Amino acid sequence: MGTESHAAKWEQFKQYVKKMKSYEEAIGLIYWDMRTGAPKKGIAARSEVVGDLSGELFKLSVSEEMREFIDYFSKPEHQEQLSFIDKRIVNECKREYDRSKKIPPERYQEYVVLTAQAESAWEDAKEQSDFDSFQPYLEKIVEFNQEFIELWGYEGHKYNTLLDMYEPGMTVEKLDQVFGALREQVVPLLAAIQASGAKPDTGFLKQTFDQEKQKKFSLFILEQMGYDFDAGRLDETVHPFATGLNPGDVRITTRYLKDDVNSALFGTIHEGGHALYEQNISPELLGTPLCTGTSMGIHESQSRFWENMIGRSRPFWSRYYAELQANYPGQFDGVSAESFYLATNEVKPSLIRIEADELTYNLHIMIRYEIEKALFDGSVKVADLLRVWNEKYREYLGIEPANNGEGVLQDVHWSGGAFGYFPSYALGNMYAAQIARTLDRELGGLDALVAKGDLHPIKAWLADKIYRHGKSLTPSEIILEVTGEELNPDYLVDYLREKYSDIYKL
Repeated sequence: MGTESHAAKWEQFKQYVKKMKSYEEAIGLIYWDMRTGAPKKGIAARSEVVGDLSGELFKLSVSEEMREFIDYFSKPEHQEQLSFIDKRIVNECKREYDRSKKIPPERYQEYVVLTAQAESAWEDAKEQSDFDSFQPYLEKIVEFNQEFIELWGYEGHKYNTLLDMYEPGMTVEKLDQVFGALREQVVPLLAAIQASGAKPDTGFLKQTFDQEKQKKFSLFILEQMGYDFDAGRLDETVHPFATGLNPGDVRITTRYLKDDVNSALFGTIHEGGHALYEQNISPELLGTPLCTGTSMGIHESQSRFWENMIGRSRPFWSRYYAELQANYPGQFDGVSAESFYLATNEVKPSLIRIEADELTYNLHIMIRYEIEKALFDGSVKVADLLRVWNEKYREYLGIEPANNGEGVLQDVHWSGGAFGYFPSYALGNMYAAQIARTLDRELGGLDALVAKGDLHPIKAWLADKIYRHGKSLTPSEIILEVTGEELNPDYLVDYLREKYSDIYKL
Protein backbone atom coordinates (compact mmCIF):
# COMPACT_ATOMS: atom_id res chain seq x y z
CA MET A 1 0.00 0.00 0.00
CA GLY A 2 1.22 3.50 -0.76
CA THR A 3 1.71 6.35 1.67
CA GLU A 4 -1.50 8.03 0.59
CA SER A 5 -3.70 4.99 1.30
CA HIS A 6 -1.82 4.48 4.58
CA ALA A 7 -2.71 8.08 5.56
CA ALA A 8 -6.36 7.52 4.57
CA LYS A 9 -6.47 4.29 6.61
CA TRP A 10 -4.99 6.12 9.61
CA GLU A 11 -7.64 8.84 9.32
CA GLN A 12 -10.38 6.17 9.31
CA PHE A 13 -8.84 4.56 12.39
CA LYS A 14 -8.64 7.91 14.19
CA GLN A 15 -12.33 8.59 13.50
CA TYR A 16 -13.24 5.09 14.72
CA VAL A 17 -11.32 5.60 17.97
CA LYS A 18 -12.81 9.09 18.40
CA LYS A 19 -16.31 7.59 18.16
CA MET A 20 -15.39 5.20 20.99
CA LYS A 21 -14.22 8.15 23.09
CA SER A 22 -17.57 9.86 22.46
CA TYR A 23 -19.39 6.86 23.92
CA GLU A 24 -16.99 6.91 26.89
CA GLU A 25 -17.70 10.58 27.51
CA ALA A 26 -21.48 10.07 27.39
CA ILE A 27 -21.22 7.14 29.85
CA GLY A 28 -18.95 9.19 32.12
CA LEU A 29 -21.47 12.03 32.20
CA ILE A 30 -24.32 9.66 33.12
CA TYR A 31 -22.23 8.15 35.94
CA TRP A 32 -21.42 11.63 37.24
CA ASP A 33 -25.14 12.49 37.23
CA MET A 34 -26.07 9.23 38.98
CA ARG A 35 -23.64 10.00 41.79
CA THR A 36 -24.37 13.71 42.22
CA GLY A 37 -28.14 14.06 42.20
CA ALA A 38 -30.08 11.81 39.84
CA PRO A 39 -33.50 10.92 41.37
CA LYS A 40 -33.46 7.54 43.17
CA LYS A 41 -36.42 6.26 41.14
CA GLY A 42 -34.49 6.85 37.91
CA ILE A 43 -31.45 4.76 38.87
CA ALA A 44 -32.70 1.37 37.62
CA ALA A 45 -33.65 2.71 34.17
CA ARG A 46 -30.48 4.84 33.98
CA SER A 47 -28.40 1.75 34.81
CA GLU A 48 -29.94 0.02 31.77
CA VAL A 49 -29.00 3.02 29.60
CA VAL A 50 -25.40 2.81 30.86
CA GLY A 51 -25.50 -0.93 30.11
CA ASP A 52 -26.73 -0.35 26.54
CA LEU A 53 -24.15 2.35 25.80
CA SER A 54 -21.35 0.33 27.41
CA GLY A 55 -22.43 -2.68 25.37
CA GLU A 56 -22.16 -0.66 22.15
CA LEU A 57 -18.74 0.67 23.17
CA PHE A 58 -17.62 -2.87 24.01
CA LYS A 59 -18.71 -4.10 20.56
CA LEU A 60 -16.72 -1.31 18.89
CA SER A 61 -13.61 -2.29 20.88
CA VAL A 62 -13.77 -5.96 19.76
CA SER A 63 -15.24 -5.57 16.26
CA GLU A 64 -13.85 -7.12 13.10
CA GLU A 65 -13.10 -3.56 11.94
CA MET A 66 -10.97 -2.94 15.05
CA ARG A 67 -9.13 -6.24 14.48
CA GLU A 68 -8.36 -5.21 10.88
CA PHE A 69 -7.06 -1.80 11.99
CA ILE A 70 -4.82 -3.38 14.65
CA ASP A 71 -3.50 -6.05 12.25
CA TYR A 72 -2.77 -3.45 9.56
CA PHE A 73 -0.99 -0.94 11.84
CA SER A 74 0.93 -3.66 13.69
CA LYS A 75 2.79 -4.72 10.53
CA PRO A 76 6.48 -3.62 10.66
CA GLU A 77 6.28 -1.70 7.35
CA HIS A 78 3.27 0.30 8.63
CA GLN A 79 4.73 0.79 12.10
CA GLU A 80 7.66 2.57 10.42
CA GLN A 81 5.29 5.26 9.13
CA LEU A 82 3.76 5.95 12.54
CA SER A 83 4.91 8.56 15.07
CA PHE A 84 5.73 7.56 18.66
CA ILE A 85 2.25 8.71 19.82
CA ASP A 86 0.50 6.88 16.97
CA LYS A 87 2.30 3.63 17.87
CA ARG A 88 1.16 4.01 21.48
CA ILE A 89 -2.45 4.52 20.31
CA VAL A 90 -2.28 1.26 18.35
CA ASN A 91 -0.69 -0.55 21.33
CA GLU A 92 -3.40 0.70 23.71
CA CYS A 93 -6.21 -0.37 21.34
CA LYS A 94 -4.54 -3.77 20.91
CA ARG A 95 -4.20 -4.22 24.68
CA GLU A 96 -7.90 -3.40 25.13
CA TYR A 97 -8.90 -5.61 22.18
CA ASP A 98 -6.91 -8.63 23.38
CA ARG A 99 -8.45 -8.37 26.85
CA SER A 100 -12.02 -7.55 25.82
CA LYS A 101 -12.23 -10.08 22.98
CA LYS A 102 -12.18 -12.85 25.58
CA ILE A 103 -15.38 -11.60 27.29
CA PRO A 104 -18.78 -12.46 25.72
CA PRO A 105 -20.48 -9.09 24.98
CA GLU A 106 -23.75 -10.04 26.70
CA ARG A 107 -21.85 -10.98 29.90
CA TYR A 108 -20.03 -7.66 29.83
CA GLN A 109 -23.31 -5.75 29.45
CA GLU A 110 -24.89 -7.69 32.35
CA TYR A 111 -21.88 -6.81 34.49
CA VAL A 112 -22.11 -3.08 33.68
CA VAL A 113 -25.83 -2.98 34.59
CA LEU A 114 -25.07 -4.87 37.83
CA THR A 115 -22.31 -2.46 38.93
CA ALA A 116 -24.38 0.62 38.03
CA GLN A 117 -27.21 -0.69 40.25
CA ALA A 118 -24.77 -1.82 42.94
CA GLU A 119 -23.34 1.68 43.38
CA SER A 120 -26.78 3.00 44.25
CA ALA A 121 -27.46 0.00 46.52
CA TRP A 122 -24.13 0.63 48.24
CA GLU A 123 -25.10 4.25 49.03
CA ASP A 124 -28.25 3.06 50.82
CA ALA A 125 -26.45 0.20 52.56
CA LYS A 126 -23.68 2.51 53.79
CA GLU A 127 -26.18 5.04 55.11
CA GLN A 128 -28.12 2.34 56.97
CA SER A 129 -25.00 0.34 57.93
CA ASP A 130 -26.70 -2.68 56.35
CA PHE A 131 -24.19 -5.13 54.84
CA ASP A 132 -26.83 -7.83 54.32
CA SER A 133 -28.65 -5.76 51.68
CA PHE A 134 -25.40 -5.14 49.76
CA GLN A 135 -23.93 -8.65 50.10
CA PRO A 136 -25.85 -10.23 47.14
CA TYR A 137 -24.59 -7.48 44.79
CA LEU A 138 -21.02 -7.90 45.97
CA GLU A 139 -21.16 -11.69 45.63
CA LYS A 140 -22.28 -11.36 42.01
CA ILE A 141 -19.60 -8.74 41.27
CA VAL A 142 -16.86 -10.99 42.69
CA GLU A 143 -18.23 -13.98 40.72
CA PHE A 144 -18.12 -11.94 37.51
CA ASN A 145 -14.53 -10.90 38.20
CA GLN A 146 -13.53 -14.52 38.93
CA GLU A 147 -15.11 -15.51 35.61
CA PHE A 148 -13.33 -12.69 33.75
CA ILE A 149 -9.94 -13.60 35.26
CA GLU A 150 -10.35 -17.17 33.97
CA LEU A 151 -11.21 -15.81 30.50
CA TRP A 152 -8.39 -13.25 30.47
CA GLY A 153 -5.86 -15.70 31.87
CA TYR A 154 -3.31 -14.97 34.57
CA GLU A 155 0.31 -15.52 35.51
CA GLY A 156 1.16 -16.35 39.12
CA HIS A 157 -1.55 -15.01 41.42
CA LYS A 158 -5.05 -14.51 39.95
CA TYR A 159 -5.09 -11.00 41.44
CA ASN A 160 -2.20 -9.98 39.13
CA THR A 161 -4.66 -9.69 36.24
CA LEU A 162 -6.76 -7.15 38.16
CA LEU A 163 -3.72 -5.20 39.40
CA ASP A 164 -2.45 -4.86 35.83
CA MET A 165 -5.64 -3.05 34.77
CA TYR A 166 -4.91 -0.15 37.13
CA GLU A 167 -1.11 -0.30 37.33
CA PRO A 168 0.35 -1.96 34.21
CA GLY A 169 3.21 -4.28 35.13
CA MET A 170 2.36 -4.43 38.85
CA THR A 171 2.20 -7.89 40.48
CA VAL A 172 1.43 -9.40 43.88
CA GLU A 173 5.10 -10.36 44.16
CA LYS A 174 6.25 -6.73 43.70
CA LEU A 175 3.53 -5.34 45.98
CA ASP A 176 4.24 -7.83 48.76
CA GLN A 177 7.84 -6.63 48.63
CA VAL A 178 7.21 -2.85 48.66
CA PHE A 179 4.30 -3.07 51.12
CA GLY A 180 6.35 -5.34 53.37
CA ALA A 181 9.23 -2.84 53.38
CA LEU A 182 6.82 0.03 54.08
CA ARG A 183 5.01 -1.78 56.88
CA GLU A 184 8.32 -2.64 58.57
CA GLN A 185 9.08 1.08 58.83
CA VAL A 186 5.59 2.50 59.46
CA VAL A 187 4.54 0.22 62.35
CA PRO A 188 7.53 1.07 64.63
CA LEU A 189 7.20 4.77 63.72
CA LEU A 190 3.51 4.64 64.70
CA ALA A 191 4.42 2.95 68.01
CA ALA A 192 7.01 5.67 68.75
CA ILE A 193 4.44 8.40 67.99
CA GLN A 194 1.85 6.78 70.26
CA ALA A 195 4.45 6.63 73.06
CA SER A 196 5.43 10.29 72.58
CA GLY A 197 4.32 12.89 75.12
CA ALA A 198 4.20 15.63 72.45
CA LYS A 199 0.55 15.43 71.39
CA PRO A 200 -0.93 18.19 69.17
CA ASP A 201 -3.94 20.05 70.58
CA THR A 202 -6.93 19.31 68.33
CA GLY A 203 -9.70 20.63 70.59
CA PHE A 204 -10.28 23.74 68.45
CA LEU A 205 -11.17 21.54 65.44
CA LYS A 206 -14.26 20.25 67.27
CA GLN A 207 -16.72 22.95 66.21
CA THR A 208 -19.60 23.39 63.80
CA PHE A 209 -18.54 24.78 60.42
CA ASP A 210 -20.99 26.39 58.01
CA GLN A 211 -21.27 24.43 54.75
CA GLU A 212 -21.33 27.50 52.50
CA LYS A 213 -18.13 28.77 54.14
CA GLN A 214 -16.53 25.35 53.68
CA LYS A 215 -17.44 25.47 50.00
CA LYS A 216 -16.12 29.03 49.62
CA PHE A 217 -12.73 28.12 51.10
CA SER A 218 -12.52 24.92 49.02
CA LEU A 219 -13.12 26.95 45.84
CA PHE A 220 -10.49 29.48 46.91
CA ILE A 221 -7.82 26.80 47.40
CA LEU A 222 -8.71 25.12 44.07
CA GLU A 223 -8.17 28.48 42.39
CA GLN A 224 -4.78 28.83 44.11
CA MET A 225 -3.77 25.38 42.82
CA GLY A 226 -4.52 26.43 39.25
CA TYR A 227 -7.72 24.42 38.75
CA ASP A 228 -9.47 25.80 35.66
CA PHE A 229 -13.12 26.54 36.50
CA ASP A 230 -13.86 27.12 32.82
CA ALA A 231 -12.97 23.45 32.38
CA GLY A 232 -14.62 21.99 35.49
CA ARG A 233 -16.92 22.37 38.47
CA LEU A 234 -17.21 21.37 42.15
CA ASP A 235 -20.24 19.40 43.38
CA GLU A 236 -21.24 17.52 46.52
CA THR A 237 -21.45 13.73 46.85
CA VAL A 238 -21.35 10.87 49.39
CA HIS A 239 -17.84 9.80 48.36
CA PRO A 240 -15.54 12.39 46.71
CA PHE A 241 -14.41 11.62 43.16
CA ALA A 242 -13.07 13.28 40.01
CA THR A 243 -14.30 12.52 36.50
CA GLY A 244 -12.41 13.62 33.41
CA LEU A 245 -14.77 13.72 30.44
CA ASN A 246 -12.12 15.50 28.37
CA PRO A 247 -9.44 18.10 29.27
CA GLY A 248 -12.06 20.83 28.85
CA ASP A 249 -14.53 19.21 31.26
CA VAL A 250 -13.02 17.71 34.42
CA ARG A 251 -15.49 17.66 37.32
CA ILE A 252 -14.74 17.07 40.98
CA THR A 253 -16.88 16.43 44.03
CA THR A 254 -16.39 16.73 47.77
CA ARG A 255 -18.27 15.91 50.98
CA TYR A 256 -19.14 18.53 53.62
CA LEU A 257 -19.29 17.44 57.27
CA LYS A 258 -20.72 20.08 59.61
CA ASP A 259 -18.37 19.16 62.47
CA ASP A 260 -15.16 18.77 60.45
CA VAL A 261 -13.35 21.67 58.79
CA ASN A 262 -10.78 19.39 57.16
CA SER A 263 -12.79 16.65 55.44
CA ALA A 264 -14.16 18.76 52.59
CA LEU A 265 -10.99 20.85 52.28
CA PHE A 266 -8.53 17.97 51.95
CA GLY A 267 -11.03 15.94 49.91
CA THR A 268 -11.28 18.88 47.50
CA ILE A 269 -7.50 19.31 47.28
CA HIS A 270 -7.13 15.56 46.67
CA GLU A 271 -9.67 15.52 43.83
CA GLY A 272 -8.21 18.80 42.57
CA GLY A 273 -4.87 16.99 42.16
CA HIS A 274 -6.57 14.41 39.94
CA ALA A 275 -8.27 17.20 38.00
CA LEU A 276 -5.06 19.15 37.33
CA TYR A 277 -3.68 16.01 35.70
CA GLU A 278 -6.70 15.55 33.41
CA GLN A 279 -7.05 19.26 32.56
CA ASN A 280 -3.43 19.51 31.42
CA ILE A 281 -3.15 16.54 29.07
CA SER A 282 -1.75 17.58 25.69
CA PRO A 283 -4.46 18.65 23.19
CA GLU A 284 -2.88 16.37 20.56
CA LEU A 285 -4.15 13.36 22.57
CA LEU A 286 -7.79 14.52 22.52
CA GLY A 287 -10.12 11.88 21.07
CA THR A 288 -7.58 9.08 21.58
CA PRO A 289 -7.29 6.36 24.26
CA LEU A 290 -4.16 8.16 25.50
CA CYS A 291 -6.17 11.17 26.70
CA THR A 292 -6.19 10.06 30.34
CA GLY A 293 -3.74 9.37 33.17
CA THR A 294 -1.13 6.68 32.57
CA SER A 295 -2.14 4.59 35.59
CA MET A 296 -4.08 4.91 38.82
CA GLY A 297 -0.81 4.86 40.81
CA ILE A 298 0.57 7.88 38.96
CA HIS A 299 -2.88 9.52 39.14
CA GLU A 300 -3.01 9.00 42.91
CA SER A 301 0.54 10.34 43.20
CA GLN A 302 -0.85 13.68 42.08
CA SER A 303 -3.89 13.74 44.37
CA ARG A 304 -1.79 12.62 47.35
CA PHE A 305 1.02 15.06 46.50
CA TRP A 306 -1.35 18.06 46.43
CA GLU A 307 -3.38 16.91 49.43
CA ASN A 308 -0.50 15.98 51.73
CA MET A 309 2.86 17.27 50.58
CA ILE A 310 1.38 20.65 49.71
CA GLY A 311 -1.92 20.94 51.65
CA ARG A 312 -0.75 19.44 54.94
CA SER A 313 2.64 21.13 54.92
CA ARG A 314 3.86 23.80 57.35
CA PRO A 315 4.63 26.34 54.56
CA PHE A 316 1.07 25.93 53.20
CA TRP A 317 -0.51 26.89 56.52
CA SER A 318 1.97 29.66 57.22
CA ARG A 319 0.71 31.16 53.92
CA TYR A 320 -3.04 30.31 53.94
CA TYR A 321 -3.99 30.21 57.61
CA ALA A 322 -4.93 33.91 57.71
CA GLU A 323 -7.43 33.27 54.88
CA LEU A 324 -8.86 30.31 56.79
CA GLN A 325 -9.30 32.46 59.91
CA ALA A 326 -11.01 35.19 57.88
CA ASN A 327 -13.31 32.58 56.32
CA TYR A 328 -14.53 31.42 59.75
CA PRO A 329 -14.69 34.66 61.77
CA GLY A 330 -14.02 34.15 65.46
CA GLN A 331 -13.71 30.36 65.22
CA PHE A 332 -9.91 30.23 65.27
CA ASP A 333 -9.14 33.26 67.42
CA GLY A 334 -6.12 32.59 69.60
CA VAL A 335 -5.07 29.56 67.50
CA SER A 336 -1.73 29.96 65.71
CA ALA A 337 -0.86 28.73 62.20
CA GLU A 338 1.64 26.33 63.80
CA SER A 339 -1.04 24.89 66.10
CA PHE A 340 -3.37 24.39 63.14
CA TYR A 341 -0.60 22.71 61.14
CA LEU A 342 0.15 20.32 64.01
CA ALA A 343 -3.55 19.54 64.53
CA THR A 344 -4.15 18.70 60.86
CA ASN A 345 -1.21 16.28 61.00
CA GLU A 346 -2.27 14.45 64.15
CA VAL A 347 -1.47 10.74 63.90
CA LYS A 348 -4.30 8.71 65.31
CA PRO A 349 -5.46 5.28 64.15
CA SER A 350 -8.91 5.86 62.68
CA LEU A 351 -11.59 3.80 60.99
CA ILE A 352 -12.20 5.92 57.89
CA ARG A 353 -9.59 5.62 55.11
CA ILE A 354 -10.29 8.95 53.40
CA GLU A 355 -9.90 10.80 56.70
CA ALA A 356 -6.79 8.91 57.85
CA ASP A 357 -3.52 10.72 58.56
CA GLU A 358 -0.64 10.26 56.12
CA LEU A 359 1.14 7.69 58.24
CA THR A 360 -1.68 5.26 59.04
CA TYR A 361 -3.31 5.75 55.60
CA ASN A 362 -0.99 3.16 54.10
CA LEU A 363 -2.15 0.58 56.66
CA HIS A 364 -5.75 1.10 55.49
CA ILE A 365 -4.59 0.28 51.96
CA MET A 366 -2.69 -2.82 53.06
CA ILE A 367 -5.81 -4.14 54.80
CA ARG A 368 -7.85 -3.80 51.59
CA TYR A 369 -5.04 -5.28 49.50
CA GLU A 370 -4.83 -8.39 51.69
CA ILE A 371 -8.63 -8.81 51.68
CA GLU A 372 -8.83 -8.49 47.88
CA LYS A 373 -5.99 -10.98 47.38
CA ALA A 374 -7.81 -13.44 49.66
CA LEU A 375 -11.14 -12.94 47.83
CA PHE A 376 -9.52 -13.95 44.55
CA ASP A 377 -7.44 -16.86 45.78
CA GLY A 378 -10.61 -18.23 47.39
CA SER A 379 -9.40 -18.16 51.00
CA VAL A 380 -12.05 -15.54 51.91
CA LYS A 381 -15.68 -15.38 50.77
CA VAL A 382 -17.89 -12.27 50.61
CA ALA A 383 -19.86 -13.73 53.54
CA ASP A 384 -16.63 -13.63 55.63
CA LEU A 385 -15.89 -9.97 54.93
CA LEU A 386 -17.39 -8.49 58.11
CA ARG A 387 -15.32 -10.79 60.33
CA VAL A 388 -12.12 -10.45 58.28
CA TRP A 389 -12.41 -6.66 57.97
CA ASN A 390 -12.84 -6.18 61.73
CA GLU A 391 -10.00 -8.60 62.54
CA LYS A 392 -7.62 -6.74 60.19
CA TYR A 393 -8.50 -3.38 61.76
CA ARG A 394 -7.77 -4.78 65.21
CA GLU A 395 -4.48 -6.26 63.99
CA TYR A 396 -3.20 -3.27 62.00
CA LEU A 397 -4.66 -0.27 63.80
CA GLY A 398 -5.81 -1.56 67.18
CA ILE A 399 -9.40 -0.38 66.64
CA GLU A 400 -12.67 -1.91 65.49
CA PRO A 401 -15.69 -0.40 63.66
CA ALA A 402 -18.81 0.24 65.74
CA ASN A 403 -20.94 -0.32 62.64
CA ASN A 404 -20.56 -1.51 59.04
CA GLY A 405 -20.99 1.98 57.57
CA GLU A 406 -17.64 2.96 59.08
CA GLY A 407 -16.28 -0.54 58.41
CA VAL A 408 -16.58 -2.76 55.38
CA LEU A 409 -19.13 -0.47 53.63
CA GLN A 410 -17.11 2.75 53.80
CA ASP A 411 -15.61 2.67 50.26
CA VAL A 412 -17.45 2.89 46.94
CA HIS A 413 -14.84 0.94 44.94
CA TRP A 414 -16.11 -2.65 45.30
CA SER A 415 -19.64 -1.66 44.23
CA GLY A 416 -18.17 -0.57 40.89
CA GLY A 417 -16.07 -3.72 40.59
CA ALA A 418 -12.80 -1.81 41.04
CA PHE A 419 -10.80 -4.71 42.54
CA GLY A 420 -7.09 -4.05 42.17
CA TYR A 421 -7.53 -0.28 42.52
CA PHE A 422 -6.74 0.20 46.24
CA PRO A 423 -2.99 -0.52 46.00
CA SER A 424 -2.79 2.53 43.68
CA TYR A 425 -3.24 4.83 46.68
CA ALA A 426 -0.18 3.52 48.55
CA LEU A 427 1.80 3.35 45.29
CA GLY A 428 0.67 6.95 44.71
CA ASN A 429 2.16 7.97 48.08
CA MET A 430 5.46 6.34 47.10
CA TYR A 431 5.52 7.90 43.63
CA ALA A 432 4.56 11.28 45.14
CA ALA A 433 7.45 11.32 47.63
CA GLN A 434 9.93 10.36 44.91
CA ILE A 435 8.58 12.98 42.47
CA ALA A 436 8.50 15.66 45.22
CA ARG A 437 12.21 15.09 45.92
CA THR A 438 13.08 15.76 42.25
CA LEU A 439 10.68 18.72 41.99
CA ASP A 440 12.20 20.27 45.12
CA ARG A 441 15.68 20.03 43.64
CA GLU A 442 14.77 21.27 40.15
CA LEU A 443 12.63 24.23 41.29
CA GLY A 444 15.12 25.32 43.94
CA GLY A 445 12.94 24.56 46.96
CA LEU A 446 9.34 23.37 47.12
CA ASP A 447 8.71 24.83 50.59
CA ALA A 448 9.79 28.31 49.54
CA LEU A 449 7.29 28.39 46.67
CA VAL A 450 4.44 27.09 48.86
CA ALA A 451 5.25 29.59 51.63
CA LYS A 452 4.80 32.42 49.09
CA GLY A 453 1.56 30.90 47.76
CA ASP A 454 3.32 30.56 44.40
CA LEU A 455 1.81 27.23 43.39
CA HIS A 456 1.71 27.80 39.64
CA PRO A 457 5.38 26.91 38.94
CA ILE A 458 4.71 23.62 40.75
CA LYS A 459 1.69 22.91 38.57
CA ALA A 460 3.61 23.95 35.43
CA TRP A 461 6.52 21.62 36.27
CA LEU A 462 4.14 18.68 36.87
CA ALA A 463 2.21 19.49 33.67
CA ASP A 464 5.46 19.40 31.68
CA LYS A 465 6.92 16.29 33.30
CA ILE A 466 3.77 14.19 33.81
CA TYR A 467 0.35 15.61 32.90
CA ARG A 468 0.84 16.47 29.24
CA HIS A 469 1.94 12.91 28.39
CA GLY A 470 -1.43 11.41 29.32
CA LYS A 471 -1.16 7.68 28.77
CA SER A 472 1.52 7.92 26.07
CA LEU A 473 4.19 6.88 28.61
CA THR A 474 3.89 3.91 30.99
CA PRO A 475 4.08 4.42 34.80
CA SER A 476 7.63 3.02 34.92
CA GLU A 477 8.70 5.24 31.98
CA ILE A 478 7.26 8.30 33.76
CA ILE A 479 8.93 7.66 37.13
CA LEU A 480 12.24 6.78 35.46
CA GLU A 481 12.16 9.82 33.16
CA VAL A 482 11.12 12.24 35.92
CA THR A 483 13.29 11.00 38.80
CA GLY A 484 16.05 8.97 37.14
CA GLU A 485 15.20 5.74 39.00
CA GLU A 486 12.53 3.05 39.36
CA LEU A 487 9.90 3.23 42.10
CA ASN A 488 11.69 3.37 45.46
CA PRO A 489 9.63 3.25 48.72
CA ASP A 490 12.57 4.70 50.71
CA TYR A 491 11.61 8.25 49.68
CA LEU A 492 8.20 7.90 51.32
CA VAL A 493 9.71 6.37 54.48
CA ASP A 494 12.25 9.23 54.72
CA TYR A 495 9.53 11.83 54.18
CA LEU A 496 7.23 10.33 56.85
CA ARG A 497 10.04 9.85 59.37
CA GLU A 498 11.33 13.41 58.92
CA LYS A 499 7.88 15.02 59.11
CA TYR A 500 6.52 13.09 62.09
CA SER A 501 9.77 13.03 64.08
CA ASP A 502 9.53 16.84 63.98
CA ILE A 503 5.83 16.98 64.92
CA TYR A 504 6.08 14.41 67.73
CA LYS A 505 9.58 15.38 68.93
CA LEU A 506 10.96 11.87 68.40
